[in-house]
Amino acid sequence: MKNRIEINGIKLYAFHGCLPEEEKIGGNYVVDVMLNTDFSSAAISDNLNETVDYVDVNRIVGEEMAIRSKLIEHVGQRIIKRLKHELPSIETVRVKVTKLSPPINGDVDSVAISIEG
Repeated sequence: MKNRIEINGIKLYAFHGCLPEEEKIGGNYVVDVMLNTDFSSAAISDNLNETVDYVDVNRIVGEEMAIRSKLIEHVGQRIIKRLKHELPSIETVRVKVTKLSPPINGDVDSVAISIEG
């Protein structure tokens, strides 16, 4: 049986980007995390200790997003690395980092990267 946990729409304000203005002004981001893990025991026992705690995922995402990077690709990779290190029951993880209203000389709602590992 495949088990998946999704934490969608983690809203954050961060300072990622290559432009000096992005370092000073910052911008809005949304992060989605999809985890493949075996939570079949937790589904039966109703015990939080037998699954991945969403609070831990949200904390890790927030801490990594608070570390400035030029590229959201770099941030996404750091998030995956930390999730897999701190939550060893994760089999695979997919992280999507969306930058809202990017400064790219056009009317663009967002740009996003998605990494799976």
